[in-house]
Amino acid sequence: MRVNKYISESGLCSRREADELLLAGRVTINGDVVGTGAKALDGDEVRVDGEVVRMRQLAATPAAKKAVYIALNKPVGVTCTTEKAVAGNIVDFVDHPQRIFPIGRLDKDSEGLILLTSNGDIVNEILRAENHNEKEYLVAVNKAVTDEFLAGMARGVRIHGQMTQRCRVRRIARFGFSIVLTQGLNRQIRLMAAAFGYRVTQLRRVRIDNVKLAHLKVGQWRNLTEAELKGLLPGRTQW
Repeated sequence: MRVNKYISESGLCSRREADELLLAGRVTINGDVVGTGAKALDGDEVRVDGEVVRMRQLAATPAAKKAVYIALNKPVGVTCTTEKAVAGNIVDFVDHPQRIFPIGRLDKDSEGLILLTSNGDIVNEILRAENHNEKEYLVAVNKAVTDEFLAGMARGVRIHGQMTQRCRVRRIARFGFSIVLTQGLNRQIRLMAAAFGYRVTQLRRVRIDNVKLAHLKVGQWRNLTEAELKGLLPGRTQW
């Protein structure tokens, strides 16, 4: 079994985060540091940061726990990480009885919709760039929104050494706009706005594809509906 899947299925973290651990040289098999693509064979000892990773033993009966898929209205100050050492981490904040991890990220100083799951296999499927998952944000800035600013944001901005993809932007208030992205570069909206001399004062994600924040209060979470799950990955039949 590929070691990233082994780590994910142990419940330690998502497969995406396991890849990051591998790239950082924090994973060993039988004492040897391994990278992405490595495989764990029966009897191998897998460790992360020196701690043994043990595969969960799930009963092959209806009593086995069903996978969890939830939508959270994340408050400002909560960090989207499974690292328990990080104060204010999202896992401790939700305090779910099952081991869960976030699907993607939302900046610590941003709020709004984020999805979490106990199913590590589905995280990469949802985050794949070719799926073009739409994410909609409401943004407040420190000065009046102009037509030139909106047009520039929509065309794309050079950040992190690359041009952002074209996106939909519209004015919703004198000092506010909405933006719909299909990519998720680190602090993308804040850096895009800064390129035009604007500072983001508030950022809230209100939609991920067909899943909407709606009336979910800050700090509250709910289970996704079957229709929402099917909308996120139309081709998938099992959850």
